Amino acid sequence: MSESLDILLTNDDGIDNPGLLAVRDALTDIGDVTVVAPASDQSATGRAMSTDVHVEERDNGYAVQGTPADCVVAGMEALGPTPDLVVAGCNAGANLGMYVLGRSGTVSAAVEAAFFGVPAIAVSRLLEPGQLGSRDLTTDGYQTAANATKYLAENALDAGVFDHADYLNVNAPITGEESGDMHITRPSDAYDMTARRQDATHVTIHDRMWDRVENGTVDDPEGTDRRAVLDGHVSVSPLTAPHSTHQHDALDALAQTY
Repeated sequence: MSESLDILLTNDDGIDNPGLLAVRDALTDIGDVTVVAPASDQSATGRAMSTDVHVEERDNGYAVQGTPADCVVAGMEALGPTPDLVVAGCNAGANLGMYVLGRSGTVSAAVEAAFFGVPAIAVSRLLEPGQLGSRDLTTDGYQTAANATKYLAENALDAGVFDHADYLNVNAPITGEESGDMHITRPSDAYDMTARRQDATHVTIHDRMWDRVENGTVDDPEGTDRRAVLDGHVSVSPLTAPHSTHQHDALDALAQTY
């Protein structure tokens, strides 16, 4: 890939997060990186969008008082050159499974780029048991994710990967448990959410999938993103962003009798 590759880099953990800095340092070896990232933690914001955001230019790049989707739109249209590639991450905590894709600010930044017609990579890493929600990792803890991102950014465009995928959802395993392999995967369809009413005004909502990840009882089959990461592999899921539509005879019949 030519050194003229222009890359827009964002995340959802905030512009000072070491995951973003590790990926930035890796990508600067292969292109020109413009960082446009949230000024503060915007995890799990999905594709929430603002209409007016404050922007501050910092040493790391542009800090936006907004969401990851805001950052992509602002970076594409107002703050940087039109990129060849958008990268989001690296997120502190894996983004695994179909049900997570719409919630994740990291993945949503890649989806936003896809609607602009720009290829994108969302990258995250699995945390050690007991670290869920932690932001205490250093850049060293993101090196596997950063190296995988650099490899894909440098090679995927010329290889024609994005002729068939709008974006790649990449997840790296726990540091020290890496196999050294990269597996192409599909998002797991496992889902285990629960809610409990505590009192008249309080309901607790809990994602039990993370309990299963931490205690090793995830039963995802081979080929899924979660299985690959828990087995120590870098998971790469090629995905499309626009929602597809299909003809449905039953729905057509309903419309005709409306």
